[in-house]
Amino acid sequence: MGKRVLLINGSPHENGNTRRVLDEVAETLQKEGIETVTVDLGKAAVQGCIACGWCGRTGRCTYGDALYTKVRDVLADGIDGLVVGSPVYYGGPNGSLCALMDRVCYSLSRYLMFKPAASVVVCRRGGATAAFERLNMYFTMLNMPLVTSQYWNIAYGHSPREVERDEEGLQTMRTLGRNMAWMIKRLNVAEEGHPELEARVRTSFLK
Repeated sequence: MGKRVLLINGSPHENGNTRRVLDEVAETLQKEGIETVTVDLGKAAVQGCIACGWCGRTGRCTYGDALYTKVRDVLADGIDGLVVGSPVYYGGPNGSLCALMDRVCYSLSRYLMFKPAASVVVCRRGGATAAFERLNMYFTMLNMPLVTSQYWNIAYGHSPREVERDEEGLQTMRTLGRNMAWMIKRLNVAEEGHPELEARVRTSFLK
């Protein structure tokens, strides 16, 4: 099986600016010989995590909605990298995307650990860096190497496809794609394994 990257479009618009920048990353990965699969968030309501602990006992979220199941199936088939994109809403990522990522990362972390990952964000004017940092939090808790670019993975646009005018933003996405391909090819996580993990230690600030 060849190398494969999952891209998650965290916008309710399947053909908007966020999907456009993800397509730029995907096309670059494909030119580097890496297969891509894109999952669109869509407009349906997304259930958030309720901390029921069901996934800890079964390995999957108690809510078997179509979106979660689609992402789970792609991950179970095997991926070598992950890119998550979102528009900026009030200085943060789309809330529905965060609801999905909370459940995916908690219940399916076994498929994600040590796989290179990146977030990309699109905004009209501001809040992009805060949204970018928020999405990266998922990866840094799962031993996932962050893939960087020539700048923060940010592009600008408001009306549909307006991001086409952001030449630097699109170049940043192409650089990201090439950097991710380079990292995936050299890490070979599936073939060579990963660093040994210590037994997990959990502490609380309460005494």
